[in-house]
Amino acid sequence: MFTQVEVLLQEHADLQEQLANPELHANAALAKKVNRRYAELSKIKAAYDSWRATQDDLAAATELAKEDESFAAEVPRLETELAEATEKVRRLLIPRDPDDARDVILEIKGGEGGAESALFAADLLRMYLHYAESKGWKTELLESDESDLGGYKNVQVAVKANASDPAQGVWAHLKYEGGVHRVQRVPVTESQGRIHTSTTGVLVFPEVDEPEEIDINQNDLKIDVFRSSGPGGQSVNTTDSAVRITHLPTGIVVSMQNEKSQIQNREAAMRVLRARLLALQQEEAEAEASAHRKSQIRTMDRSERIRTYNFPENRIADHRTGFKAYNLDQVMNGALDAVIDSCIQADEESRLAELGQEE
Repeated sequence: MFTQVEVLLQEHADLQEQLANPELHANAALAKKVNRRYAELSKIKAAYDSWRATQDDLAAATELAKEDESFAAEVPRLETELAEATEKVRRLLIPRDPDDARDVILEIKGGEGGAESALFAADLLRMYLHYAESKGWKTELLESDESDLGGYKNVQVAVKANASDPAQGVWAHLKYEGGVHRVQRVPVTESQGRIHTSTTGVLVFPEVDEPEEIDINQNDLKIDVFRSSGPGGQSVNTTDSAVRITHLPTGIVVSMQNEKSQIQNREAAMRVLRARLLALQQEEAEAEASAHRKSQIRTMDRSERIRTYNFPENRIADHRTGFKAYNLDQVMNGALDAVIDSCIQADEESRLAELGQEE
């Protein structure tokens, strides 16, 4: 049983040797990658060692029970512990998304519903900022396009954890948030008290660890500078500090005007461009892989309606997992753990089923 663990244990030992080599740490990106993998394998090693120890204890108790009945009472308890240890190892052996430990760039865009959609985008941003704070993550506002009523037509924020354990990474949790979020409530602009349905889109991109990770040919970039503007189109700066970068081969366009410095806006735009190019590479690879490794919970269809926020009923519902709760007020204040855990669990069950078919 768990024959593949032996290969992973050897990899763990090899990585331990690499981490002891000072030359590794001269390459920050490679050292980070090795540390992440080592942390992941360390959890598997600890669980496997516990499984073997429990298995040995059960074998010993079973043998001793033949001569001493006092040991017989230990057998049922150890059988339960062995079953739990077995399940823990099985779950840790589920092929993990290699990007789970990455930080992310989160983009929230207004959709159907006009002003109400933009206001809900601001509510979602607040929800994610509170959730990040509860996790001890750091956030950085990269770009925002405010609406007249104080919402956001578009807002981008970087979320960082710098976690070595992939299970604690930002991408491991927030990757399930990409899609269409539907809100049902009475808008502030509604004088008759009628409930409206609006939608807001969320995009999540794993952030590139080092610029060199994504090779961008400068000749493939079209860079425009212009004067930044605020709500209603009024001028914010008197200099051409805003930057628009177009990646000609893919058609990806990134605009930044949040900073007063053209250099800072350009750096932020390149950061987002690299994240989007990485996401595009992953989409293409996942499309080639087809059903293999494809998550049933996190799809690449950005038009998929994934969740409904019903304010009159104080209800939150995730349409992919069937999760439903009546604590929307708490969720909007950042209590997202139960919702996201339902996605993680459903994803793991899907991958476990795939492992079972392969066996």
